[in-house]
Amino acid sequence: MRLRSSIQLLSLCLLLPLLFSLTACGSESGSTGTTDRTDISEELTYSHSLELVYAQEYTVDYYENGCALVTIHEDSRYLVVPEGTEAPGDLAEDIVILQQPIENMYLVASAVMDMFVSLDALDALRFSGFDADSWYIEEAKAAMEAGDILYAGKYSAPDYEQILAEGCGLAIENTMILHSPEVKEQLESLGIPVLVDYSSYETEPLGRTEWVKLYGLLTGHEEEAETAFEGQLAEFAEIEDAEDTGLTVSFFYLTTNGEANVRKSSDYLAKMIDMAGGSYIFSDLGDEDDTASSTMTMQMEEFYASARDADYMIYNSTIDGELSSLDELLAKSSLLENFKAVQDGHVYCTAKNLYQSSMELGTIISDIYKMLHGETDSLTYLYELK
Repeated sequence: MRLRSSIQLLSLCLLLPLLFSLTACGSESGSTGTTDRTDISEELTYSHSLELVYAQEYTVDYYENGCALVTIHEDSRYLVVPEGTEAPGDLAEDIVILQQPIENMYLVASAVMDMFVSLDALDALRFSGFDADSWYIEEAKAAMEAGDILYAGKYSAPDYEQILAEGCGLAIENTMILHSPEVKEQLESLGIPVLVDYSSYETEPLGRTEWVKLYGLLTGHEEEAETAFEGQLAEFAEIEDAEDTGLTVSFFYLTTNGEANVRKSSDYLAKMIDMAGGSYIFSDLGDEDDTASSTMTMQMEEFYASARDADYMIYNSTIDGELSSLDELLAKSSLLENFKAVQDGHVYCTAKNLYQSSMELGTIISDIYKMLHGETDSLTYLYELK
């Protein structure tokens, strides 16, 4: 018994340091919340954080002197410093200082343009990564045609000289820039901060729209941002409690190779169909695929076997242009004639500005709801093919 007691006592002594170590580790990991995230300078006193309803890919923490710490995709940090306020001198090297007013911005992330329009903040932009003909947002197109916004090259080949000459205060890129890291490095070496927009990574559709609050902060239009976002919440609220219709919907376009390009079930457009009371026909497509791509292509025969019984068909015209008739769609593939949606007269097409309309996702969800309920007289981003 004495030997057993001695062994137990020895085991307890050996385990105690380990238990204390695990407890300490648990306490440390449990404390990596707002306090640690916002403790960036002895000169700054944390005040509060921006309340976000859906967005998860960025945070904003405010300080008593008006500065705001923006954290994007967990690791990119920016300190927005109000006009007339000096940035602290003890910031970590990775924190990019954005001194307001931020002027002559270079906008490459196309989904962000609609946000600037909703904020009435186009005057903060000077350069675009798209030419005038590539914009379906009328305000953006008009600003470029008037020379207020200049084309400064696409994301992979910007006109550095032009951008630098006019004092660009910020380059807003989409995640495609990650494929051209040398461009980001070159812009930064010229003293031009680069912010990568991760709104496309939001798992909730309205999470994408909520990025308008970030751009409201950057441009000094925070109240306008709240109003714009609440407007889309109101659009969605009208159908939020809609019952499941049991109707299935396909969403696709046909490539020049004759294949069907479809959305994965985790994509925001597939989720918008579900939110509107429908059921995306490919309910588990791509679940085994952990790549960042939100689409995949199918041979036409495979698409036919999987989607022919869908109750509704939405053709994505944003790639190859809007269709004017059902015959024009059927000319792309004779197999489509055998689809249930075609035979029942439930074929719709998207407007060409669907993807650029990031501030209209609530409206788009409402359109899908109306389509499923036969209320087709007031659609904005969908139209029926006859």
